[in-house]
Amino acid sequence: MSTGLDLVAALHRIVQDATGSVPGAQRGSLLIEDGDRLIYRAAVGFDGLLGGPLRVPSDAGPAGAGPQLDPAGGAQVVAVEAAAWYGARLPGAAALDRLPQGAVVLLAPVRMHGRSIGVLAVEQPAADPLPDERWGPLLALAASASAALERRELYDDKARSAHENRVLEEVLNAVAAQASPHQLVEIISIGIKSIQLRPQWSAVELILLEDAACGGAPASDPGGARDVRMYRVPRRAPTSYWNNLREGALVAGRNLGVDLTFCFGGAGGEGSQGALLDEGIRRGVHGIAVAPIDPAGLEPMIRRAREAGIPVVTFDSPPVEGSGALAYVGTDNVAAGRLAGEMMARLLPNGGAVGTQIASVRAPNGNERVAGFGAAVAGTAIAVQPPSENVYDTSVALQLTLQALRTGDLAGAFGACAENGPAWGAAARAMGREGDLKIVAFDLVPETIAMLREGTIHATVVQREYDMGYRAVEVLHDLVSRGVDEALAELPAPRRGEDPRATRFIDTGADVVTLERTPWSRPLSEHLALETARKTANRRRGRARAVRPIELLAVGVDAKEEGFVEESARLAPDSLVGRVLSAGRSLIVDAVDGAEGELHRLPDVVEARRKGTLTLVGVPLLARGVALGVLVLCSERRAACSAEDLTQIERITDTLAVALENAQLLRRITERTEELEHANDRQAALLGTIQELSSPVVPIARDIVVMPIIGAMDAQRTGRFLESMLREIAERRASVVLIDVTGMAVVDAVAADHLMAAARAARLLGAEVVLVGITPAAAQLMVQQGLDLGCVVTRSTLELGFAYALSQMGGRVVYSRSSGARRS
Repeated sequence: MSTGLDLVAALHRIVQDATGSVPGAQRGSLLIEDGDRLIYRAAVGFDGLLGGPLRVPSDAGPAGAGPQLDPAGGAQVVAVEAAAWYGARLPGAAALDRLPQGAVVLLAPVRMHGRSIGVLAVEQPAADPLPDERWGPLLALAASASAALERRELYDDKARSAHENRVLEEVLNAVAAQASPHQLVEIISIGIKSIQLRPQWSAVELILLEDAACGGAPASDPGGARDVRMYRVPRRAPTSYWNNLREGALVAGRNLGVDLTFCFGGAGGEGSQGALLDEGIRRGVHGIAVAPIDPAGLEPMIRRAREAGIPVVTFDSPPVEGSGALAYVGTDNVAAGRLAGEMMARLLPNGGAVGTQIASVRAPNGNERVAGFGAAVAGTAIAVQPPSENVYDTSVALQLTLQALRTGDLAGAFGACAENGPAWGAAARAMGREGDLKIVAFDLVPETIAMLREGTIHATVVQREYDMGYRAVEVLHDLVSRGVDEALAELPAPRRGEDPRATRFIDTGADVVTLERTPWSRPLSEHLALETARKTANRRRGRARAVRPIELLAVGVDAKEEGFVEESARLAPDSLVGRVLSAGRSLIVDAVDGAEGELHRLPDVVEARRKGTLTLVGVPLLARGVALGVLVLCSERRAACSAEDLTQIERITDTLAVALENAQLLRRITERTEELEHANDRQAALLGTIQELSSPVVPIARDIVVMPIIGAMDAQRTGRFLESMLREIAERRASVVLIDVTGMAVVDAVAADHLMAAARAARLLGAEVVLVGITPAAAQLMVQQGLDLGCVVTRSTLELGFAYALSQMGGRVVYSRSSGARRS
């Protein structure tokens, strides 16, 4: 019975049963179409023909070569000569001459959606025709293979669609968070590779026009050489786990209305977790959440924070026993390890050696998972090997898994941390053991999604890292806002026998995910859809208003980056990328035998061929008809990009183009806002200077000051003028104030009222106001408007006003021959 847990085992059993149903048969195989080729999906008994086991999957030649797959076009078994069949379908067979005389291969069609997609092939030693009554079991087994493959295709289609939605959402979220092109190309590169399995994209590059990369509008001239910026991610650490966790934490911070800073720190050196905590303590943050790489090494810093009155919680990895951390938010790692062990026991009912790998021996989470795994398979024939440690380095992880497969007779493998499962999967591919090596992984990074869909990884235990980040910030916020005692009272109590002061544990749970639905797991498509819906619901929650400003610090694990390339280049129009930009449409260049054409002679196509690329695809990033750049995909397979593949890539690229355009718009708005803010600051400073200069006070003699007015005299300026004048009268004990209105824009009724108010205010302090500098035009306007300045003394010039002021003080102006003036 097929449960959907292990397709490779199910197909192998079908071939075994088919071989056993034919008298004297020793060899059988299942060949299925893969593009324009056939591949072996299962095989039995080929050791004598090849001198060793047949690698599965393995190339079986072009789909159209050799005997026809379904010559009758219906559900019947046909026989073909064994030597001719193996000659066409088994390249490298060394013992064709050892085939029994007259041997034939019986072919039962494997059909899906009304057409033949492959055959169940069983070698019959004798040429005697198979009686019709013996067709039934063989045809039934071929139908079972069809059902298993069709079921797998259905679940894979659903998973691909759900994963595409997830990638599109990640692109939009990344742009909303003002992610860099570096982060965008990582999402796109890894996302497309895990969505589209058949093309086996070896590289995905993002090429942006230089002005678009810098946030400006692309130049309108599509011809001529262009400056571009190229981004490549040939290999990348699986950071999606930490990105999901970070997103949950940031959304929680937004919903709670707190100021949350999320940083990634390493084990040591500058930018380490300890250094980040130290900086947070010195800054006086209100609370700290940390995912400790080395809990024992970080504990002194956790205690320092607690002594400073800063509550600390850990997430992802628990703290040491007796820690100063108040709570641990994360997975029950022992229980999660048991789930993995139970799945492995189902995959290996006959037992066998199982290799294990963890990220770090210093982090207890991996060790606890391996312990739980071992407990689950205790009492079975499964022998768990001691774990290797990859120290958060994917290249080290692959080296260790390859070594384990070469030196040990492993039947299965357990990857206890995010990067470990894909490392076992990559090693299985390299050793020709895809599907044969039973792999249970941890977490759901894009590489794991791809390997689940292709059958290299059989199951994965998935933590709820988004919920983990969200819940960690919620708990920390409660500890800060409500007080430690009140908040701890609502958290799960310590287990029986534990110290009441022990670190509280909030279990965020874990799920077992497989491609298909099984009695013990959730299908991948359903898990991805639920995860997307949960994130959307959280983001739509309204932002809370914090009662008081709260600053929180969260520190995750710094995953190492590998192989990212960013470089500027001069792009010639006579290149594939240049042609895509000029045409504004996608172009595909396939390496077809004898293919000659203009595109094949382009320099970047020739260079890609030299590096082994057989299919090259360029897709423009179009935003409102303007090309922002090109997405370039390379595959080492012929005819790798189908029309359906291209349509899917274009959907993702269209979303990326819109996202980039919005990012550019946001950058331009931000830059313009900053420019306006700077201009406003300059204007405010200038206005301040003008205000200071607009009412200057000039003492020209004892008890006499001059205050010129320049410009208009409105209510706001009148207030500042009066304040300045009265202050000067009081400080200098002035008796006469000469208000010079020569520079006033206009002396109308409003201005006259303001001047009369100044005269009355001065009189209250015992000073007299004299208006000087009234021009003939101003005098005529005042007469026409019937303005009356009352008892305010006026003089036409400052000189005459000064003479009047001196006379009031008992002095006079004496004019000498040099026209100078002095008081006598």
